[in-house]
Amino acid sequence: QVQLVESGGGLVQPGGSRTLSCAASGSIFSINAMGWYRQARGKQRELVATMSSRGSTNYANSVKGRFTISRDNAKNTVYLQMNSLKPEDTAVYYCNAVGVKRTYWGQSRDYWGQGTQVTVSS
Repeated sequence: QVQLVESGGGLVQPGGSRTLSCAASGSIFSINAMGWYRQARGKQRELVATMSSRGSTNYANSVKGRFTISRDNAKNTVYLQMNSLKPEDTAVYYCNAVGVKRTYWGQSRDYWGQGTQVTVSS
């Protein structure tokens, strides 16, 4: 079984920084894309940033220039460096892994983490 375990959430002041981590555990052959989504209270889940296995990135307009996604393919881990945080960044942040294969011939599946709360408040 593949699991995504997030860490790094918490309370941060406006203008501050925070780094989220997400490690995929289990027997994994390859992962296509990994990324972060967030869901604020009363709102739909939205894309924050994604990174392909080759390093291509995609960011939501609201976080461009402030957030940076990175990935360690050898560790099946994805990071989200968040700078200049704003109260509107407050949300539960979810890690996502797309196209996870446990063997070369196996089917690919997508997985979600359990979420980590980020609260931006003074």
